Amino acid sequence: MTREKFHSEPGTEEEQLYFTGDLGRMSKDGCLELLGRKDFEIKLRGSRVDVGETEAALGEHPGIKELAVVPKKLASGETLLVAYLVARDKSSAPTVTELRLFLKEKLPESMIPAAFVVLNKLPLLPTGKVDRQSLPEPERSRPELENPFVGAETFIQEKLAMIWAEVLNLDRVGIHDNFFDLGGHSLTASRIVSQVIKEFRLELSLRSLFQSPTVAAMAAIIDGHQDKDLPEGEMERILSEVESIREEEAQRLLSSDRKEPAKEIQLAVREQHSNERRQ
Repeated sequence: MTREKFHSEPGTEEEQLYFTGDLGRMSKDGCLELLGRKDFEIKLRGSRVDVGETEAALGEHPGIKELAVVPKKLASGETLLVAYLVARDKSSAPTVTELRLFLKEKLPESMIPAAFVVLNKLPLLPTGKVDRQSLPEPERSRPELENPFVGAETFIQEKLAMIWAEVLNLDRVGIHDNFFDLGGHSLTASRIVSQVIKEFRLELSLRSLFQSPTVAAMAAIIDGHQDKDLPEGEMERILSEVESIREEEAQRLLSSDRKEPAKEIQLAVREQHSNERRQ
């Protein structure tokens, strides 16, 4: 443990450097900025997430001065990864769309925060570290996106926007808002697809949401299938398959390139049940 924590300063044998396990970066003026822990791991929706790695990647954005990433448990029982940040220029904080695109180049989807909260300053402990317990709950308001808010224009769009807002725990959703920019993930995707199947009585796959991640795009799909009403028994079967899919399988389906998503779900559910029987 001593060898892991203590290292000689490069070029010398006398000076010893102690590795604290904190993340930092050297600014242009020579100051060392503290970013937080690098070994803060949590389990989120079945995946192990290194919060420190998310903080380190987000800390590379030039528009961010300070930040903290923490898991927050909502009243619904769902746990979200939330990023709290202080912008270098308070008049032009980076948008959620910009931050997600920036992180997508560096991290897997499971490690990208579902919500981004801009603060004037981070709460600190007497030691100078971030007081993570004092960070506020994320608001239900629609996040600041690059696309301006556009309200529903048709009955189908209005129904979809209501479903999305309810599942994503937001006050409103615009028809051109991207599902993933709003904090959506594979678990909320299956909830939305389930609600849409019940509301419009049509066959819809998880990958349909991935391929058409806005209310307007999904409304166009539904509008083209209005004459294909599902029989009661068939709808119940599809609902059962969508709702029983596990988180890891949903993530795989959302990122797969297969051409028959409905069959993918059936095969995934059968594989899941087979594994449960073997266990």
